[in-house]
Formats: sequence, structure tokens, C-alpha cells
Amino acid sequence: MKPLGPIPAGYDAIDGQLAIAGVTAEELVARAGGTPLFVYSADLIRARVTALRAALPARVGLHFAVKANPFEPVLRLMDGLVDGFDIASGGELAMVQAAGIDPAQVSFAGPGKRDAELEAAITAGATLHLESEGEADRALAIGARLGIAPQLAIRVNPDFDLKGSGMKMGGGAKPFGIDAERVPALARRLVGAGVAWRGFHIFAGSQALDAAAIAETQANTVALAVRLAGEAGVALPKCNLGGGFGIPYFPGDKPLDLAAVGAALGEVLAALPGEFAATRFCVELGRYLVGEAGVYLTRIVDRKLSHGEVFLVVDGGLHHQLAASGNFGTVVRRNYPVAIASRFGAEVEEEASVVGCLCTPLDRLAEKGGFPRGEVGDLVAVFCAGAYGASASPAMFLGQGPAREMLV
Repeated sequence: MKPLGPIPAGYDAIDGQLAIAGVTAEELVARAGGTPLFVYSADLIRARVTALRAALPARVGLHFAVKANPFEPVLRLMDGLVDGFDIASGGELAMVQAAGIDPAQVSFAGPGKRDAELEAAITAGATLHLESEGEADRALAIGARLGIAPQLAIRVNPDFDLKGSGMKMGGGAKPFGIDAERVPALARRLVGAGVAWRGFHIFAGSQALDAAAIAETQANTVALAVRLAGEAGVALPKCNLGGGFGIPYFPGDKPLDLAAVGAALGEVLAALPGEFAATRFCVELGRYLVGEAGVYLTRIVDRKLSHGEVFLVVDGGLHHQLAASGNFGTVVRRNYPVAIASRFGAEVEEEASVVGCLCTPLDRLAEKGGFPRGEVGDLVAVFCAGAYGASASPAMFLGQGPAREMLV
């Protein structure tokens, strides 16, 4: 029997069923009109933001990485909770605008921005995080044509990465950002061209659970930003410190010590030279804000035995939960937190694999986990589904279509 990942705090049982925000899973499915269904808890998102505000230094703002969950009701909720939004495409710019978010709160990173995307961001008043000198040239030319001084920051490719991160975004040759040694010259050129200078974006990695590693990376990031601003001879109005805060997905994972991260960052910022007293800092978080607040509900449509193994076949699968299936960058497949929502908290009765409805052996949401007996009609819950679920999965694969989504 293979262990399942840890179920996040904040979920209860009502009459033996999983309850989200005080409502049973079956009631939520009925409200939504069926399964598969992503449910996001507004209360859990608010609680996470509150915990972050309490732990981080007051001068550090919170940005939401839209790619983690661009569901419009989530964006609208975040608009009242965070200080900014980080996007990575013109499509995401349109999403935040449709949600009524002020583009002045938006920063746009990512390699390969098309001219139309640059123009849309400049026109809207969003900040562009430049990924190359060529992108800088195009942004300057578009700004000159429009008669608008573009709001520009430089995304820096640091010479370090985040130790233990699930996805390294810095150190060595990368498609992201401009190598640190080339940044001062470009910063001088941008400021000299009269742009609305917005500072640096330095993102070294993501999904780390080691507080000491995150603290070390943040200290290195602040030091690099200070050094580059000094070498360029320009002010540092803002520095996006990136993210990296991870959540427990797998057996043995422990929650991040947020207090330790905040205390260490506070010491680093307190030691800054006086000329950086007005510099605004922010962290860019996606999964840490919304990941544990989401649950994917899918219904068992068949129970079958094959060579003595139990397979619970559900009406969802990797087309909605690619990460849970182990096909979103995982090297060794491990089980997410998964439960029989219709018998939440019941004793383990059998070893079973939860598999999806797609005609591929890759479609497996839990492998040989320990569950109470699952029957046709029961609901299965996949936790940690609030980030990189619906928006990061091939919903149209085999014509299955997207899942329902709701914020409660």
C-alpha cells in the first residue's frame, strides 16, 4: 500500500461526508450541476493571506501569480486581499481586466511576449518585466509610437537558484530574465530613455518547503538587487523577490515554517542602507495562496478488479488534474492527498487505485492507496487542487471538456 499525501487543515466531515466551507461535497456538486468539480474555499484563501501578513515584514507586499488560478471569482476575491497581480500573457491581462482589476496593479513577466501583448500592456498601464534586451528595444519602440512612457522593470537571471525547489528559475543559462552582469547597462539605458522605471524582478525557484533555503535565497536576492542598482547608478523603486513558498503535496512533506521566513527577511531588510528606505518589496505567490484551498471532486462510475487489484474509475482525471496524475514535471510519481469524500475520515478498508476516464495508462489520480471501500456513485476528493489544476491541464484531451468550478 502506497501512502497518500497529507490532507490540508481546514476540512471537516458532516454526517460522514467531506465538508468545504461548512457545506457537504454532495450539496456542492448538486449546486454546480454535476462532476467533475473544482471547489475553492474563500475562507481558506483569506486565512492564508492573513497568516502571510502577520509573518512577513510590513513593507513586503503580496502579489498573486495569476497562472496558479485565473478563475474570475478567485481573481475578484484576490483584488481585495493582495497588493498586485503577476501575469504571463496577454490572455491573462485580459482576464484580470475582465475581473475589474486595475492594470496599474499588474506586472507582466514571461519570455516571448508578442508585440501585440507589449502594446496592450503599455496602453493599459501595466508594468512589463523585460526578459531580454531585444524585448526592451521593442517596448521602447512601441512606447514611442504610442506616445506613452512604458512602465518597465528588468527581470534578472540571478547566478543562484533556490535550493530544494521543485522548479528552478535562476542560475546558469535560462530563457527567463537577463543575465545579472548585463543588467546595469540596460537599466541605465532605460532610465536614460525616460521610461517609468520600476526596478527589478528576481525569481530563483518555486515550490520549496525548506525555510532556511528560502531565507538564504531572499537574502541573496536583496543583496543582488542592491548591488545591481548601485552598479547601474539608478534608484530601486521596487523589487519583486519572486516566490518559492511551497505546500505539502506528498507523503512526508511538512508545511513551510512561515514565521522563520518572515523573521529572516525582516532582518535582511532592516540592515539595508538608507538609500533603499523607500524601496518597495513584494513576494509573488500562487500555489501558496490558493493551492490548499481547492478540492477536485469526481464521482466513481465503475469499480473493477484486475489481477486482484481494485480500480476505482472516476468521471474526471488528468485532463483536469495533470499534476495529481504525476505528469506535470514529477520525476518519481507519488500520491497527492486523495480521499473518498462520501466516507471522509472513515477507516481504511482496502488498497485501491483511483483512475480517470481517459484511454491512457497515464490517467491515474492515486496509486494503490489505502481507502475506505469506494462504491459506484461515491465522490472522490483530490486535495491541493486550488493551483495548477484546471488552468494547467489538457481539458480538451479526448474531447472531455473542462471541469466545473466554484468559489464558496
